[in-house]
Amino acid sequence: MEISKAKTEELISRGTSEVIEYDHLKKRILAGEKLRIKFGIDPTTPDIHLGHTVSLFKLKQFQDLGHKIVLIIGDFTAMIGDPSGRSEERKTLTEREVKTNLKTYLDQAGKIINIKKTEVHHNSKWFKKEGLKAILTLARTETINQALKREDFQKRLAANKNLSLLEVLYPLFQGYDSVKVKADVEIGGEDQKLNLLMGRRILRQFNQPEQDILTTPLLIGLDGVRKMSKSYGNHIALQEKPEEMFGKLMSLPDSLVGDYFKLLTKLPKEEIEKLSKELPPRDLKVKLAATIVGEIHGLSKGDKAAKNFNAVFQKHEIPKDAPIAKAKIDELLIEVIVRAGLVSSRNEIKRLIAEGAVSDFKKGKISDYHYRLREPLDLRIGKHRFLRIFID
Repeated sequence: MEISKAKTEELISRGTSEVIEYDHLKKRILAGEKLRIKFGIDPTTPDIHLGHTVSLFKLKQFQDLGHKIVLIIGDFTAMIGDPSGRSEERKTLTEREVKTNLKTYLDQAGKIINIKKTEVHHNSKWFKKEGLKAILTLARTETINQALKREDFQKRLAANKNLSLLEVLYPLFQGYDSVKVKADVEIGGEDQKLNLLMGRRILRQFNQPEQDILTTPLLIGLDGVRKMSKSYGNHIALQEKPEEMFGKLMSLPDSLVGDYFKLLTKLPKEEIEKLSKELPPRDLKVKLAATIVGEIHGLSKGDKAAKNFNAVFQKHEIPKDAPIAKAKIDELLIEVIVRAGLVSSRNEIKRLIAEGAVSDFKKGKISDYHYRLREPLDLRIGKHRFLRIFID
């Protein structure tokens, strides 16, 4: 597939922080080479979130142009934990914990990239097979002096905090993944730059051409301050339901809307600029939320989530597709909600009632645990759960 200079520059530049080596990569793409584009993700938690999808969207752009996407599931490296940017030692994970975390990783990544056309590897495959031999070979490619020059390692040592030898070896393991899959390009967040550069050095040590590097910006989370991370509680997981994802995106600070459009949608730059000028902030955010939900769950789900949000927050109506439960006259409300499966236990619904998070669309908040049903109710439970109750 031929690609123009303008499209090549957009491919390399949009949504990226740095490219090493820019001219070299551009030349290879324009020459029509089919490149092997590597991206690795460690299953340290069960969720892939929107922060990860910045790189996944970039992978998808390369995939759509016919390049081979190579996805590394770091089931070996996840047991160590990437030390990049960490101020203290990570908790190590067991093999069982990692296996549990990665169960749905391909399904989640498949919301962005075409898994059927993706080459997938688990890096335990070679590290388990080669064992100590691979580790000793890698250890000879780097000096302690060079490894400890990293700023994040220096900060930890200066603060007299632990730095394990496994953490020092981690970048070598990631670099070895590039050797095993013969990567032409590696994509990763900008906090991964030192690890990606290590990949170039490791490839050189194994007499393979150095991979080009493309780093992507760190997506700021819903708090508007720190990078998106499950540990900060400011993330949006790909497994979240469309309505829940939509609602969280609507809580995004206005200052981040432009970045989210640029990093998480396919909309052309000109269209984004036009929308930003023409739409008021709230409508612009609705467009953003619908577009991102559409990218991940499908266009119809994005439109539906927008309609439901408008019904609830502007018209103060219950969504038309809200689940329905039947109840008997004088039955306890909390029993009906638990039976409908919208909460995990009576304790959870009692907590939500205490927090003022359960309300009747007509009469407002319900504050009585012992509320008994006398008539049909349209309920809102928390931010994104709804229930229509009919008396049988």
